[in-house]
Amino acid sequence: MTTRSGRFKIRSTIVALAVTALAITAAATSIPKAAPAAAAASGVEDEGAGCAVPGLPDAGSLPTNAKLPDPFKKLDGARITTTAEWQCRRAEIKKLAEKFVYGEKPAKPASVTGTVSSTAITVNVTHQGRSAAFSAKVELPSGSGPFPAVVVLGGFGADTAAIKAAGAAVINYDPYAVGKEGTPRNNKQGAFYSVYGSSSTTGLLMAWAWGVSRIIDVIEQSNGTILRADATGVTGCSRFGKGAFVIGAFDQRIALTMPIESGSAGAPIFRGIPGEGAQSLSSAYGEQPWLGDAFGTFTGSPARLPVDTHEMVAMVAPRGLFIMDNPHIVNLGPKSASVAALGGAEVYKALGAGANITYWSDIQDGNHCANRAEWRTPLQQHIQKYLLGTGNAAGAIRISSKAAGNLAEWRDWQTPVLGSGPPSTPPTTPPTTPPTIPPTTPPTTPPTTPPTSPPTGSGCTAAVSVNAWTGGFVATVRVSAGAAAVNGWRVGLTLPAGATITNAWNADRSATSGAVQFTNVAYNGSIPAGGYTEFGFQATGTSAPMTPTCGSP
Repeated sequence: MTTRSGRFKIRSTIVALAVTALAITAAATSIPKAAPAAAAASGVEDEGAGCAVPGLPDAGSLPTNAKLPDPFKKLDGARITTTAEWQCRRAEIKKLAEKFVYGEKPAKPASVTGTVSSTAITVNVTHQGRSAAFSAKVELPSGSGPFPAVVVLGGFGADTAAIKAAGAAVINYDPYAVGKEGTPRNNKQGAFYSVYGSSSTTGLLMAWAWGVSRIIDVIEQSNGTILRADATGVTGCSRFGKGAFVIGAFDQRIALTMPIESGSAGAPIFRGIPGEGAQSLSSAYGEQPWLGDAFGTFTGSPARLPVDTHEMVAMVAPRGLFIMDNPHIVNLGPKSASVAALGGAEVYKALGAGANITYWSDIQDGNHCANRAEWRTPLQQHIQKYLLGTGNAAGAIRISSKAAGNLAEWRDWQTPVLGSGPPSTPPTTPPTTPPTIPPTTPPTTPPTTPPTSPPTGSGCTAAVSVNAWTGGFVATVRVSAGAAAVNGWRVGLTLPAGATITNAWNADRSATSGAVQFTNVAYNGSIPAGGYTEFGFQATGTSAPMTPTCGSP
């Protein structure tokens, strides 16, 4: 059985050090490794809460760096030299990610109560005079408890039948009860925003993470006869894969994190998305308030970010991580996701936990979020290893040759050999006033990929780019001003036969099929001379060339 402990020093000693180097596999074969015991989940949500984090940089002073930030380099410029120092280095990464990417995740509220039964979990939260409540359904496997459990976001993640067959319960979590999609950034809705305010600058992904943390709080307080508090996993696909990725990174009580096909705002490195042709950062930022409001200033300049998603991967270390991806849909950014996994795996290796990370994009079925035969066995092996404590299968890096990233192109730092001594500066109590995240307005300057038809003359022009997969597509439309500024715009286009818009962002639309008129929203109607803005939409059906027109509303 896995030894479980709340402190990283203990956990790091139980992980075997004999791990072969991770590498891309052109033929998508497993990389053999030693198979150490699983690193236990922590007994606390944030082991680094007592670390003193130096002052964070201001957004306006951030330098441009096309390479991935060094995960081993502290804010004071020194690199960590021991495994014990990772705890406070992780705390620095957490604060940077909160400030510039996701928004702040508040600590446990003043009061969290609830119930756990064989069919449901209820959660009641009260904090500073505000309260909220939500619930989640529970499905138990056969046998007698207490059971480990996997939180499945929106009913859309890893195969629930395989999860229960492996011996784990399923917690069906509705993220929209905690952070609702389809709301403007200044009027967010759901249990999180009922407690922290509808104008909170924290994005939906972090709100969803807060909700899962509160579920774990309730499980910890229960009598422990139904669900185990020390053996929780999380999974989700697509937008819920984004959520699972963030949930696992920001709660160290999660023993196993399993995001699937998470796409932009999920696992793929932000710096790689524009060049890969995945859903643009401005599109992901505008489609839903998934990311924190502060991220709006980086959609066109991700190289200014002081963090990237390889460090979110590293935040999960040394706990179990199983990233499942789809190399057949460019819109998901699988090449950039593989780079994130390879970069984060360097931290796993440095901590002696290289066998605890798996990245798997070697699949045949290109359908989005399909149940795949290739993943069933490793899924159950991960549950056995990290949740049941009965297995020791080593992780594997299985990157499809269709979307293989090259970490060497993205880093100018080397992985250190970390000693086992104490940290050079012991943790201290953090400041009483946490960093604030300034609100931002959505940008009018998106990523630098040029439109197919550059603007000429006066008035406005529009150009469409499409990322398609079997059964659906995402269209990004760039609206450009000519020699004169534009004050309000309307774009008309005709969708391919049979195509239906399921959601749109950064524009109002007149219909969901056929001839559709898109008009600006309040924040992007004014475009300076020679400038541009973007809007987009997702649709079902087969894509085809679309010729947009642009004029005054």
